[in-house]
Amino acid sequence: MEGGLGSEFGAAGGKLDPGLIMEQVKVQIAVANAQELLQRMTDKCFRKCIGKPGSALDNSEQKCIAMCMDRYMDAWNTVSRAYNSRLQRERANM
Repeated sequence: MEGGLGSEFGAAGGKLDPGLIMEQVKVQIAVANAQELLQRMTDKCFRKCIGKPGSALDNSEQKCIAMCMDRYMDAWNTVSRAYNSRLQRERANM
């Protein structure tokens, strides 16, 4: 059964590969997190920068969107680095 459940979850000769399953789950979580980040950034920047939606963005709206998205990504990266650093410190103290 090509492309069936077994191949999706790392079955090799009928045995599930827990390592492969974990990697697939990690990838799915990363994709979901990226989608959520993009959705939140889009929502926040749209509300901040677009006064009256129309058929096109004017120059000031384009600049506002670009700056908003840059700031949002910078803030997200800063928080992400701090969170990962804290996790590493806590793991080292266990």
